[in-house]
Amino acid sequence: MSAGAVIALRGSLGAGKTVFARGFAAGLGISCPVTSPTFTIVQEYAVPGGISGGLPVWLYHLDLYRVLDESAALAFGIEDFLDAPDAVKLIEWPERIEGLLPMDTIDITIEHIDERRRKITSTLVS
Repeated sequence: MSAGAVIALRGSLGAGKTVFARGFAAGLGISCPVTSPTFTIVQEYAVPGGISGGLPVWLYHLDLYRVLDESAALAFGIEDFLDAPDAVKLIEWPERIEGLLPMDTIDITIEHIDERRRKITSTLVS
C-alpha cells in the first residue's frame, strides 16, 4: 500500500469495518490498540519504519458516522487528511463525503453473512 492511498470502507453498522481497520493496521506493523474513532472522528497512527523509503508515514482512520454531509466534513478540515501525501487513509461511512473522495479511491465493501462470516469486495474507483 502506498502513501497517499484512500480506502473507503463500506458496510452496514456492525459489518466489521473497524475490525478490518485493526487488521489493516496490524499488517502495517502498528501494534498499539486500534479503536473506533466514532466520537473523535479521526485516529492517527504512526507506521513503524514508514511505507515509502523510510519517510514518516501515518495511518489515518476516519469514522464519519456522526458527520452529516460534505459541508460538515469540510468544517472540521477533512481535506487536510484526504490530501496528506504521507498517509494511508481508511474511511468508514464514506457515503457522507462521496463528492470529496479522490478518483483513485479503493472501495472495500463488507457484507455481513452471519456471526462468523463476511463477504469482502474491493474495487478501484477511477
